[in-house]
Amino acid sequence: MRATPPAPTQPARASPFAEPLFRRYFVASCLSTLGTWITRFLLGWSAWELTHAALWVGITSALMLLPTFVLSPVFGVVSDRVSPRNGMLATLSGQCALAALAALAMYGGVFELSWLLGLAVAVGAISAAHHPLRLALIPRLVGRAALPAAIGVSAIVFNLSRILGPAAAGWLLAHTDAAAAFAVAAALFAGAGLALLLMRGIAAVDHAGDGALLAQLRAGLRFAREHPTIRLLLLLTLVNGLLGRAIIELLPAVSGKLLDGGATTLAVLTGAAGAGSILGGLLLTRLRSDEHALVTMVVGSLFCAAVVLLPVHWAAGQWSLAGVVLLLSLATTTAGTGSQALAQLAVPDEFRGRVLSLWTVVTMGAPAVGGFAMGALADMLGFVPVLVGAALLALLAIALLWQPARLLEHPGTEG
Repeated sequence: MRATPPAPTQPARASPFAEPLFRRYFVASCLSTLGTWITRFLLGWSAWELTHAALWVGITSALMLLPTFVLSPVFGVVSDRVSPRNGMLATLSGQCALAALAALAMYGGVFELSWLLGLAVAVGAISAAHHPLRLALIPRLVGRAALPAAIGVSAIVFNLSRILGPAAAGWLLAHTDAAAAFAVAAALFAGAGLALLLMRGIAAVDHAGDGALLAQLRAGLRFAREHPTIRLLLLLTLVNGLLGRAIIELLPAVSGKLLDGGATTLAVLTGAAGAGSILGGLLLTRLRSDEHALVTMVVGSLFCAAVVLLPVHWAAGQWSLAGVVLLLSLATTTAGTGSQALAQLAVPDEFRGRVLSLWTVVTMGAPAVGGFAMGALADMLGFVPVLVGAALLALLAIALLWQPARLLEHPGTEG
């Protein structure tokens, strides 16, 4: 009788900070992400100061987001062809130059609406290149066992910077001026670039970027469509964005409609969302690099997000609604970071940039589309039925995706 082979051992959880390369990247990430949020805040603030029209503030935000949808897949191909570290050095240099240019234009008194709109488009284009390169670099800095924790740490940095960046920009505006604030952002990008320059010994790209750009883009799309894990996580990310993260984007309207709240109420809800996002990142740092466990976590998080929304009718007070927002943000952040970790583990290096650029487009685009649709429906029906309806649609989507998810966890159960 043949002996039964031993069961495979679970990969041990490892700390990404044990890797010197990741420690240097962590410094660069903290500086560059803080600089990014300061710059974005200053551009929005400048749009209001120049025009005193909410329309131009919205146009400025859209111009920073639009290049992501158009250019991210293209830059995903580029990130599969070049060294991600060198590519990030180029994008950080570009961000530094744009912030310095804005500071000089303000010091010179020539900063007008045309300058603002041009800078918004340029910032969006550089961000569209930066994100695929950053996502392609992280797996080269840590071992597979530490990859989910590294992604969790990156999520924490992102969400903390989203809070601290606007706060720092507001402080700088109160104590100096916008030109000095842009100069500080430029210095942060320069510091991040210096930290990247100190990163040596990163594994070289072991696949050549042969073929025309469009042919490689089509190959990446075909790979994502035919790979069952990638296809599933993109669908889960779509559900998370349309029916979960979209609600976080609508917090100003939720605060006003449900609580008739002012700035203090919105600050409480926004703080609860930020705390939930940070907790979601911390949760991921505790997970092992197990694809099956990540699939279960993502599906379970989406289920929890839907269930949390069902009793929203009874969350009539500021603090009860803040509790709902915190749990919703925790669940949607866990689902989002978990899907990114799953993509990083499942995709080979050859397609990493292209697949993760698609993930970026879905992650950033779905909340915008979902927020627009929910906002329009809430104006007609009210927020409570819209939120409950979103929860029910999310549960339906989870039910439809449960069988494919179960087959990924137990590949021998089909048929």
